[in-house]
Amino acid sequence: QVQLVESGGGLVQAGGSLRLSCAASGRTFSSYAMGWFRQGPGKEREFVAAISRSGAITYYADSVKGRFTISRENAKNTVNLQMNSLKPEDTAVYYCAGGASFPTVEAGAYAYWGQGTQVTVSS
Repeated sequence: QVQLVESGGGLVQAGGSLRLSCAASGRTFSSYAMGWFRQGPGKEREFVAAISRSGAITYYADSVKGRFTISRENAKNTVNLQMNSLKPEDTAVYYCAGGASFPTVEAGAYAYWGQGTQVTVSS
C-alpha cells in the first residue's frame, strides 16, 4: 500500500511563494505518474498539475500556468510543487495524488491520495 504525505503548506501574503512536497512510501514510486489537486472553500476539487513517471512531461491548469512548477525526485520518492506569485484565489487544501499510468487531469485516474495540506494566501 502506497502512502502519500504532503508538507509545506502555510499562510503567505499575495505575491509570495511556497513549496509543497509529497513523500511517497514504497519502492514503486518511479512507476507511476503523480499529480497535485486542490479544493478551495466551497469549491469542488480541481486539477493543478501533473508529471510523468520520468518527469519529462508536465501539465498545468491554466490558472497556475507560469506560476507553479511541478517536479519529482524519484531517488527520494518525492514530488514537489513550487508555487510563485500566489494569489488569494490559490487558497485551498492541496492534495498529492499518485498511481496514475500517465499524467492526467482526471482525479479518478489516481489510485493514491494524501491527506492534504492547507495553503492560505492573504491579500
